[in-house]
Amino acid sequence: MSRPRLVVSTPRPAPPVGHVARNPGMPLDLDQVLSVRVNRSAAERRAATIGTRRTVKKQWQAAWLLRAIACIDLTTLSGDDTPGNVRRLCAKARRPIRPDLVEALGVERLGITVGAVCVYHQLVATAVDALKGTDIPVAAVSTGFPAGLSPLPQRIEEIRASVAAGAREIDIVITRAHVLTGNWQALYDEVQQFRAACGEAHLKAILATGELATLTNVARASVVAMQAGADFIKTSTGKEAANATLPYALVMARMIREYHERTGYAVGFKPAGGIRSAKNALEYLILMKEELGDRWLRPDLFRFGASTLLTDIERQLEMFVTGRYAAAHRHPMP
Repeated sequence: MSRPRLVVSTPRPAPPVGHVARNPGMPLDLDQVLSVRVNRSAAERRAATIGTRRTVKKQWQAAWLLRAIACIDLTTLSGDDTPGNVRRLCAKARRPIRPDLVEALGVERLGITVGAVCVYHQLVATAVDALKGTDIPVAAVSTGFPAGLSPLPQRIEEIRASVAAGAREIDIVITRAHVLTGNWQALYDEVQQFRAACGEAHLKAILATGELATLTNVARASVVAMQAGADFIKTSTGKEAANATLPYALVMARMIREYHERTGYAVGFKPAGGIRSAKNALEYLILMKEELGDRWLRPDLFRFGASTLLTDIERQLEMFVTGRYAAAHRHPMP
């Protein structure tokens, strides 16, 4: 006898949503930037409630986890990356969930893939070739990632080279010293030049939040990056001692909300670094829903930067289907 299918309460093919107009940026408004203040204790108290006030269980949890998969930038940024492991990563991006789980969940019609594949510039062409026939974009980390301290012309040329190789998204790193010294004009000019070099490719500005010293600096850097035309703001490179945390995410989400209310343009958000568990992913989705609304639960405005998160999500989905928590090796990554 065949096993009954466990159809989860996922969105049926999602209803059409309005196209998000790309953020064109605006002139630097230093008065607005300098008026930003963050009460750290209040932000930390609010962030601490994210995982305690809301819970998602059973089939609804499975549905949220499927949405999380669609928002993952599946990433490999190791010194030993090879064309072979990037091709395997791209194969996983095409089919992120084991076929038997897809069938058991009853979600074949959704055609779930990850949001993007993120690699170093040298492997952009390999990833583009491996993803032919899909709409999965390739994102390239650029501008002297992760430190961002190479000469500015070299960083700009790196962006252009990645776009020419087929990258549709560029994850740039800002110069942290501009934030730490309060040189907001220099930060604005830098991000604006990076945006111009991207052309039609979308720009994600990595703030390296763990190296910016204060939440107020994180908030101000977020505002400047958006004013300079960033399509996304991103927490971290994943290489800092402190990467994505809920307090950082809360502050950045509120800056996105204020920018949207002020200009009408929606900017995306990408937490990255240290997000490894399905539980943690659900906390970020809840934060997005509560602070920015359902529209920020779609991959055009929300991404996870992650390399191991997908494995734990698959394990949770297998637990939902079978009642057993699988070993990680049953869901291999490249």
